[in-house]
Amino acid sequence: MSEKIKSVSNPRLSLNILSPEEVQKIHEASLRVIEEVGIKFPSTRALDIWRAHGARVDSGTMVVRAPGRLIEEALQKAPPVYTLAARNPALDLPLDGNHVYVGTDGCGVEVIDIRTGERRRSVLQDVADIARVADSLEEVAFHWVPVSAQDCPPETRGLHELLAIWRNSNKHVQTESIYSGREARGAVEMAALLAGGKDVLRKRPLLSIMECTVSPLAHDGGSLEAALVGAEFGLPVGFMSMASSVSSAPATPAGNLVVANAEVLSGLALVELAYPGAPVFYAAAQTVMDPRTGAYTGGGPEDFLFGAASNRLADFYHVPLSMGSFATGAKEPNWQAGLENSLSTFMASLSMSDMLLGVGLLAGSTVWSFAQMIMDCEIFGIVVKMMEGIAVNEETLAFEAIQEVGPGGTFLTHGHTKRHLRELWMNSFLDRRPISLWEQKKDGAPDWALEKAIKILETHQPEVLSPELERDLSGVITSIKA
Repeated sequence: MSEKIKSVSNPRLSLNILSPEEVQKIHEASLRVIEEVGIKFPSTRALDIWRAHGARVDSGTMVVRAPGRLIEEALQKAPPVYTLAARNPALDLPLDGNHVYVGTDGCGVEVIDIRTGERRRSVLQDVADIARVADSLEEVAFHWVPVSAQDCPPETRGLHELLAIWRNSNKHVQTESIYSGREARGAVEMAALLAGGKDVLRKRPLLSIMECTVSPLAHDGGSLEAALVGAEFGLPVGFMSMASSVSSAPATPAGNLVVANAEVLSGLALVELAYPGAPVFYAAAQTVMDPRTGAYTGGGPEDFLFGAASNRLADFYHVPLSMGSFATGAKEPNWQAGLENSLSTFMASLSMSDMLLGVGLLAGSTVWSFAQMIMDCEIFGIVVKMMEGIAVNEETLAFEAIQEVGPGGTFLTHGHTKRHLRELWMNSFLDRRPISLWEQKKDGAPDWALEKAIKILETHQPEVLSPELERDLSGVITSIKA
């Protein structure tokens, strides 16, 4: 397992894509949507919470209209800073506004088989294999459930996926695959077993829960129930909008932001009304529908702008952000994948999104590729280095070294070079070979990345769970099935 986490930290570069006045306008428009148009909450428990706090609730349509003041007061109760705990405390992730962490993407439904190269439906073993590879990579700071375990029963699939990850990694897990209150209670029980009890879990949340909204302006009932269960036991909870301009959101980027923001704010406010002070996070992965085909784009200038803008909104509400990044629309690791994943990650990092999702998926987050996973980590490594900027001080200006080397000399053997040589970024998969060597082999980054993933699976052994813990965790899943 990697005992080190690579992240953007104390960056010298930054990006402000929206002015304070523009953020305020989006905020006000979002509150107006919540109050006048309303948000659908298909959950009796959620409707009862809103009703108890004075919101207008239409029981027939399940649409809630809440005054802006109520939303703002609820959001003020959310903690601005907290830590996502890992089973290994050295891998804890402080969400303090000064780090950018990368996780795996999810929840794909197909896998490019690591050995045959054939595309097939995903199964539980894929979840385990991906977690094992991610456990060894310092670029991957936390896990999303990467693909769906389609060989497991739907009612407990999310729990089987969590157990597969915990068997193969000590890093934090943020699940997007728990869709019911009953399954969420099972996830809490499992996390508490790993943490050493529910009181410990509340202090050190090894699990966080992300739920998707249903654009435009609606939530999923089971997801709401799961989020409320998570918040009850102190697990960080977030809501992600995937509003798509032209279809589930207005064609204009600002209009998309209003719809997405209204969805996310309403979910976070519900959690704070139910459990004041609960750790919550903003989550967003907006995109644009291709008007020529109706297809999901999975990359483009609007997507990159949405990423940066969503972080400005999360900062405005003083909550961390889990931001969709990478997730190229490319069907294989190629030029398009590199372009889209580089720009989306750079834009999101410039705006200091706390959590970036996520490496490994192709075809708009539907098909897993181990080669793409490894190459995405290299992209993030480049971004991390760029975000460091250029340090200017007496040592880095290197006047004495320049003076000693003088005209026509070489810095190759100078002590200053030896002190700083390891600070230079070194490629693993960018091809810098002479063209003559490339002509002999005709291989490249996808081949080398796949070789690395295979080697990790063959050699990397994560810390195993004790037989007693295995028995208890499996017992929780069995009890849910009963």
